[in-house]
Amino acid sequence: MSGPIAKPTIAEIEPYKAGKAKAAGFDKPIKISANENALGCSPAASEAYRALANVLHVYPDPQANALREALAQKHSLEPAQLIFGTGSDEIFSMAAQAYLNPGDEMVQPQFAFAAWAIAARAAGANVISAPERDYTVDVDAMLAAITPRTRMMFVANPASPTGTFIPFAEIKRLHAALPENVLLILDGAYAEFAERHSDFDSGFELARNASNIIVTRTFSKLYGLAALRLGWGYANPTIIQTLNKIRLPFNASSGAQAAAIAALNDTDFSARSLARVEAGGAQLSAFLRELGLTPLPAFANFVTVRVPKSAPLIALEIERALAERGILVRGLQNYSMPDCLRITIGTEAEMQALEQALRAILRA
Repeated sequence: MSGPIAKPTIAEIEPYKAGKAKAAGFDKPIKISANENALGCSPAASEAYRALANVLHVYPDPQANALREALAQKHSLEPAQLIFGTGSDEIFSMAAQAYLNPGDEMVQPQFAFAAWAIAARAAGANVISAPERDYTVDVDAMLAAITPRTRMMFVANPASPTGTFIPFAEIKRLHAALPENVLLILDGAYAEFAERHSDFDSGFELARNASNIIVTRTFSKLYGLAALRLGWGYANPTIIQTLNKIRLPFNASSGAQAAAIAALNDTDFSARSLARVEAGGAQLSAFLRELGLTPLPAFANFVTVRVPKSAPLIALEIERALAERGILVRGLQNYSMPDCLRITIGTEAEMQALEQALRAILRA
């Protein structure tokens, strides 16, 4: 029996694949596959979430006004130029629905976050991937990929799944060369982890008055609120008004809003999380080099590592061997990086367990 037929661009979509969460034989494996905060979340955020347990029958504030004001104050932004989504993924989808027509093109780097292509193809657009240079966004290649059909471009800085980043001067050069009718989306999911670098910039000031930029952020990474699915974006009023026309009502739950405000105010937890990532990332990269592997420059809360041909096992075999020991890392075969693994920076105990397991696996 035949039924409704999906649009061809929908049929071509590969569903998003999340980092593995289960390992056979282990009730609680070490999960360093999804770039979650090793320290959990702010205790204040947990308490703010629990405090709403008796008002679950009440709809959330559809405009997230208290959170809007808190974010605006923290980042010196205009409250009216903010928009919220069920994770930044929803903002990507809203932007694609609003600005991409069937047959249009979206340009992204070669190694790009999978949700971007899903959003573009769902809107009927074609996805063009520009070559990277040493696993880093190549601005010249991105610009060369633009055609008369290009209407949108995505860049994450720092990037996932690679963890690399480009100086903000390159972002400005990219934007300056874009046609005005091409929307640039700067995905800042990992931005907080790169802010310590002098040549990094959030992009907020560039987006404040530009007619064609959206900067997105998430509460899933630094703030450890991945389960609550809350992202936000900043753009000029015209873009925000357009996205709000199709934003689903009540898309930021009351619990997510309350927890996010508390997380923003808990600067001690944020500082400890950043310190853990900085120290753990340096230690992990040094250890991987000691084993003869090749970690990419890391500017996020994970390290992506290449497994050279000279290694005793290929990346997939290492991933499986670690899973057999109850340690989950992210293989990157579906990102066309079959020789790479992405490893979240976990707790000290988790990193010690990883080191012991990798030594045993690679030196067996």
